[in-house]
Amino acid sequence: MLERKFEKFLEFFLLHENDKILLVNGARQVGKSYIIRHVGTKLFKHFVEINLKEDKESDRLFSTVHTTSDLYFVLSNFHNKPLGNHNDTLIFLDEIQSYPQLLTLLKFLNQEKKYRFITSGSQLGIALSQTPSVPLGSIAIEQMYPLDFEEFLWATGVGKDFIKKMHDNYLNEEALDEVTHNLILKRFKYYLLIGGLPEAINKYLDDSNITRVRATHKDIHELYRIDASQYDKEHKLKIRRIYDLIPSSLENRKNRIVYKDIENKKGNYFSDYANEFEYLTNSGIALEVTAISNPKFPLIESEQKRLIKLYLNDVGLMTSILYGLNVNAVLQDLESINLGNVYEAVVAQELKAHGFTLHYYDNKKRGEVDFLVDDYDNLQVLPIEIKSGKDYTQHSALTNFLNTPDYGINRAIVFSNERQIHKKDGITYMPIYYSMFIKHDNSHATDDSVVLPELEKI
Repeated sequence: MLERKFEKFLEFFLLHENDKILLVNGARQVGKSYIIRHVGTKLFKHFVEINLKEDKESDRLFSTVHTTSDLYFVLSNFHNKPLGNHNDTLIFLDEIQSYPQLLTLLKFLNQEKKYRFITSGSQLGIALSQTPSVPLGSIAIEQMYPLDFEEFLWATGVGKDFIKKMHDNYLNEEALDEVTHNLILKRFKYYLLIGGLPEAINKYLDDSNITRVRATHKDIHELYRIDASQYDKEHKLKIRRIYDLIPSSLENRKNRIVYKDIENKKGNYFSDYANEFEYLTNSGIALEVTAISNPKFPLIESEQKRLIKLYLNDVGLMTSILYGLNVNAVLQDLESINLGNVYEAVVAQELKAHGFTLHYYDNKKRGEVDFLVDDYDNLQVLPIEIKSGKDYTQHSALTNFLNTPDYGINRAIVFSNERQIHKKDGITYMPIYYSMFIKHDNSHATDDSVVLPELEKI
């Protein structure tokens, strides 16, 4: 079994949060059902799993459910064994977006506390936006992503003590020794090829056969395309077209979707495709990076939706599309191959999995910086530049960015293949695998808490 960080969060929630129902959102094939099933059967005497997508495609038992009584009745027919109570019974409603009326029902199920409920879905963002009565006070929504690089290291036999030592080096801005650096960099490149989708990783662990891994990538990529075709007729073709454009869009000069390419129409803007972009990002199959031209902390106050980049949700899918079975394109430093966009994609995947909202810097005069994230420790913006080649110290846009007094930003990170860590002009140069240690404070928080000082008496 692949160890996931989400498991710790899920256990904590089910053991300590009794007043809300958890909705686990994320793309298909990222491991949502598996981890809920694993934790649910471990913590509860009675565990019932209902795949509502399968029900909708077959018996449609839950199509007429509109009250809690309806649900309990159908549940008794679906699962004819005796169940317990709120303390020992967990009902798992998988793919709940298949029946949006059940989202409204969660409020009343939560109030009655007959059983514990947990739900998951691959298009929850869209289903919630179309639900007239969202039970906000009764639900908690958490996003799940493919395995990040640290989880991939666990899966490939790297111990947690070893990773902790790496983390200490990162905090102290110390490089790994050359032998260790080469070992971790090789695993990083394997991660670029395999990615973080559980089925692909398990195929690799079975026999290291990249052909089987790539077949999995092809199947999942096609599954995501098929999912897009289930959206309404007006939007589905444009959704699939945008999704298909993602790898090639990263090769153009601005590394972003060109709106005229979607329907071969000039004069179209983001607003013409807002629903399509929303589908791709809310369903979890694409990662959105929005433009910032005048960065201020927090970045959400400055984002510009009209200029966005899209990355696939998994770097393994991307390298599968770009390079197929040619692993040397990634494993060897071939002069003819520019891995810059692949490196950007994997860092986007890492940052998103760690709880960050993704932004990039775009300014006509000063250029473009790959990523901007909120640095909550210092209450300022942290710019991040990604380099895959040997010219990692050449970054005119980043230099211009730091030299802009109005921004008040004097710190940046450049990630590259270079082992040594050094600083110059406010920029810290680090090896690419250290991107795994940039964490958001609120990423799947569990028992780590921040307590306010006690108020003085009046």
